[in-house]
Amino acid sequence: MEITFELGYALDTFYFLICGALVMWMAAGFTMLEAGLVRAKNTTEILTKNVALYAIASIMYMVCGYSIMYGGADFTFFLNGITGDGATGVAEDPAAYAPAADFFFQVVFVATAMSIVSGAVAERMKLWAFLAFAVVLTAFIYPMEGRWTWGGEAVFGLYTLADFGFSDFAGSGIVHMAGASAALAGVLVLGARKGKYGPDGKVNAIPGANLPMAALGTFILWMGWFGFNGGSVLATASVESANSVAVVFMNTNMAAAGGLVAALLLARLLFGKADLTMALNGALAGLVAITADPASPTPLVATLIGAAGGLIVVGSILALDKLKIDDPVGAISVHGVVGFFGLMVVPLTNEGAKFGGQLLGAATIFVWVFGTSLIVWLAIKAIMGIRVSEEEEFDGVDISECGLEAYPDFAINRN
Repeated sequence: MEITFELGYALDTFYFLICGALVMWMAAGFTMLEAGLVRAKNTTEILTKNVALYAIASIMYMVCGYSIMYGGADFTFFLNGITGDGATGVAEDPAAYAPAADFFFQVVFVATAMSIVSGAVAERMKLWAFLAFAVVLTAFIYPMEGRWTWGGEAVFGLYTLADFGFSDFAGSGIVHMAGASAALAGVLVLGARKGKYGPDGKVNAIPGANLPMAALGTFILWMGWFGFNGGSVLATASVESANSVAVVFMNTNMAAAGGLVAALLLARLLFGKADLTMALNGALAGLVAITADPASPTPLVATLIGAAGGLIVVGSILALDKLKIDDPVGAISVHGVVGFFGLMVVPLTNEGAKFGGQLLGAATIFVWVFGTSLIVWLAIKAIMGIRVSEEEEFDGVDISECGLEAYPDFAINRN
């Protein structure tokens, strides 16, 4: 019996760690996607932001984020580390995996939420203002909403989301909509890029510099999402959990495929051409949509959920442009609008979830993250400023913020 328990413990821990590594690899996906969708003169800064935010998220979640989210804001983990009695708040129940593995898996999720912000504020934000915000989001804003959702605590002592039937399997709302909410607050304070919107209301396309890199980033994210959703099963050493993991992997893949095809077809109908950027965002939208519950739907339903996400993201990107909300990579649409959609379709396949609970959970996440983020962005703006000068924006933030260009051997168009 002891050998069986130890073997299951080892297998579950190993699986958990590998899934965490896959989610960490999503940081590379976001980096490549964003670097491909910005102009060449802004590439170095976007790379610096993504590498730095991952390190900041790791440190701040260790210092206090994990304790806030799961164990109370007491800093004991920072001082003493995670002990073998379980640091997930369920010490009476022997963990199915090493508690340190839980910390690692959770820290890559908070980094994912912060990565969503990076692309939305690209090409005109000061690097150090962005990194200052990263400290606050990963140390406090995200852990607090995580405490109310996955942590199971009452929201300001008023209500518990689980009691209303809220369910978010791997984070369509908790991670993706949260990141998009913070990004929306930043974009509203920051304003649009120069030249994006004409005085007559015309939307001017600003194409990215490296679409092969953007496509590679999407494939990396697609692959990493198997760890994102699959790891959220939390185990694989039993027949039941192994079957659940297989279903989650299958549905995750089908949703991405459905999202890409739907977005590509809609773009063809609207623009008369195959739009690669819409197709890439369609795949990501499908992944976000299914993340709230990849375990319950059939493969066909998962594909349809992903396809709906792909259609929604195209419409959302066009709508935000009409509203002059400038998001260079479509992050707010992919992770925010479609993240909300993902939450709201969970009750269609999961009888344990309730529409009212999903709506309450989405509202709680958005109001908290958007509201606190807006305050932080405004504070940073008042203290150090958040936007580069018009001249620096024209020359590219690579030079003004990082002092070097990503492609120094090539002539760069600075329009």
